[in-house]
Amino acid sequence: MNEYKGLQVEFHILQSFPVTCLNRDDVGSPKTAMVGGVPRARVSSQSWKRQVRMAMAEFGIKLGVRTKYVSELIQKEVLALGANEEQAKACGDRIEEVLVKDTLHFFSESEAKALADYANRKGFSLQNMDAKEIIKAHKDASISGFKALDGLDIALFGRMVAQGPDLTLEGASVFAHAISTHKANIEVEFFTALDDVKNEFESEGGAGHMGTLEFNSATYYRYVALDIGQLVETLGGDEHLDIALSAFIKALYIAVPIARQKTQAGNNLWDYARVYVRRGQRLQASFEEPIKARGEGYLKPSIEALDSFLDKKEKLSGSLFGKIDEFTWGVDEGFSIDSLVSSVITAVKPK
Repeated sequence: MNEYKGLQVEFHILQSFPVTCLNRDDVGSPKTAMVGGVPRARVSSQSWKRQVRMAMAEFGIKLGVRTKYVSELIQKEVLALGANEEQAKACGDRIEEVLVKDTLHFFSESEAKALADYANRKGFSLQNMDAKEIIKAHKDASISGFKALDGLDIALFGRMVAQGPDLTLEGASVFAHAISTHKANIEVEFFTALDDVKNEFESEGGAGHMGTLEFNSATYYRYVALDIGQLVETLGGDEHLDIALSAFIKALYIAVPIARQKTQAGNNLWDYARVYVRRGQRLQASFEEPIKARGEGYLKPSIEALDSFLDKKEKLSGSLFGKIDEFTWGVDEGFSIDSLVSSVITAVKPK
């Protein structure tokens, strides 16, 4: 029995950025959304999820690989087992053919090694490599790998394999698109670039290049939920749950989308967070009514609005809210991100 079933950790985060373009659309403009009848700044869930995933490596997590170069990675593992280059390429191509078709495949190092081991057991012979057996070897490696915390990011963010449904995995985390709590306008920066040697060849001065860049500034509301029951099920138990939670929360704290960081440096950490450990329906704030600055910025009134919303929903939901514990980060300077991590780990443990 999974004692963690239905248990989740919810993060309600407020994070302010000055001049930035954290996430761009197809023409290079900051992404937006219409919410509550006014335009809002937006950062897609995919953009922030990737940065959280990559940041987990900084906390000792061995990440999986999402790639279309499945054959090439398998070939390396097969060569290490004594196959020649022709055999390695044939085996890699066969396994790639079974697993992917015009998509990226998300898998761990232990899964790649298991597939190479399967090819080795079949004598590196394509005639002996059955598609169903390849899928089974992959799935068996997934189960054992997750128990050893190999590919934690796959367990957290999920995997969809159209050609091998048995390998599809429900991710334990849920990310909403981050939106500004207030109306946000896109602004345009006009810039020029000077030619370092132009004056040697031309008498006229002036810029060597002119252009424009779009940007905005915003206080974002981020909603993230982590299904502890799903995570424990995928990991095959709670042996490494503490490590997984610590890495995920710390990565969630430091990760920032990388667009235009060299020219706008939007490296701002959380300003405020309400974190729940509870059972029940997930609850996301909408900020449908845009926040007004009132001459004091957007963060303070955004905190007030978020607190008011969450407190009201908790009262209205009654027993269905299912709160086990709650933590407020960003007010007490003695309650650091390390304090939050240890508090959440303690709160999710079965009583």
